[in-house]
Amino acid sequence: MARRPQELLYLLTRAERLAVRRVQSVLDEFECSVEAWRVLDLLSDGRGHNMTALADHAFLPAPSLTKLMDQLVDQNLVYRRVDPADRRRVLAHLTPRGMQRWQLLAREVRADWPDLELAGEELDDLLAQLAEALQGRLATDPARVTTGRTGKAVGPPR
Repeated sequence: MARRPQELLYLLTRAERLAVRRVQSVLDEFECSVEAWRVLDLLSDGRGHNMTALADHAFLPAPSLTKLMDQLVDQNLVYRRVDPADRRRVLAHLTPRGMQRWQLLAREVRADWPDLELAGEELDDLLAQLAEALQGRLATDPARVTTGRTGKAVGPPR
């Protein structure tokens, strides 16, 4: 039986909030926020990422990401370099200390994460499909997205 959109939205929101709360309880021991953990996680691939990609991955507006990045640089976890392909952009990378920190955090979060054997990759695939479908709908019909009471249309996510 198909769920109504509001039921699905409730279940997704509840699961997301419970997951963040659980992860944050682990990260609190290391004085790390979920957003910082997300930034470290994206940078752990070693490729370097621009600020737009980091803001998207951490679900942060640009000013908040800038403040977070300044803190991570001050902690010697991250460094910034000019993008050799586009000198107007800056790429962020993990320092060796940042990589060690990310490995520790990843290990601790994984150890505390509930075993979702029954879902596993299937759940990942379903959530990825849902996100792609919702993003595709917004990208193809931005007029359908409104701010609510005002009824003003907003564009697709960037």
